[in-house]
Amino acid sequence: MSTEQKVAVVTGASQGIGAGLLQAFRDRNYRVVATSRSIKPVSDSNIATVQGDVAAPDTAERVFRTAVERFGRVDTLVNNAGMFMAKPFTLYSQSDYATYIATNVTGFFHMTQRVLELMSKQGHGHVVTITTSLVDQPMTSIPAVLASLTKGALSAATKALAIEYARTGIRVNAVSPGIIKTPMHPAEAHQALAALHPMGRMGDVSDIVDAVLYLDGAGFVTGEILHVDGGQAAGHHVLE
Repeated sequence: MSTEQKVAVVTGASQGIGAGLLQAFRDRNYRVVATSRSIKPVSDSNIATVQGDVAAPDTAERVFRTAVERFGRVDTLVNNAGMFMAKPFTLYSQSDYATYIATNVTGFFHMTQRVLELMSKQGHGHVVTITTSLVDQPMTSIPAVLASLTKGALSAATKALAIEYARTGIRVNAVSPGIIKTPMHPAEAHQALAALHPMGRMGDVSDIVDAVLYLDGAGFVTGEILHVDGGQAAGHHVLE
């Protein structure tokens, strides 16, 4: 493989886990194409920003055109963009459903399809998708069927793609987080959210970043759903 700088594409890169991933890849001398609806241009010549809705086919087109024109390759795609909205199942509106599907599933489809075409020509690459441990361990305290419906589909697709591309030099994995301290969760809710994890704390952005970086360097790992969730997926626990 070429010794040139590696290139990562990160979706949902403007805040939270995405922003942490952007910084971590740069710290490791990757060039990065960062995309989100609200991403702004930056002065770092090793970062290209592409503003757009991840669910729109033309966003993926622009992202990978930019990657190839600016940096000549793509080594890693992190499908980080996603949405979460907890409410009882019968209270979800048609608009809620459409938004969930667009962001969590359609965005994954367009970004992953385009990058796999590119990686197949290169003969190497790695796709990592961020899912949720609620897929494996639903909680009565967090009614979130649409998260399980959409993120569960991504977990299944991760394994299917890993097998489909296993002999091509392309790996496909996922990270399945618990509840992470991001702008999505107000500080006043942190104590209650921490108690939902057997380890008794929320996760930090760095916990997810470390997991993605591990998978990115783990050349013999594909089809893995790596739980980073303070023990949520391991089983039930009794709240004190």
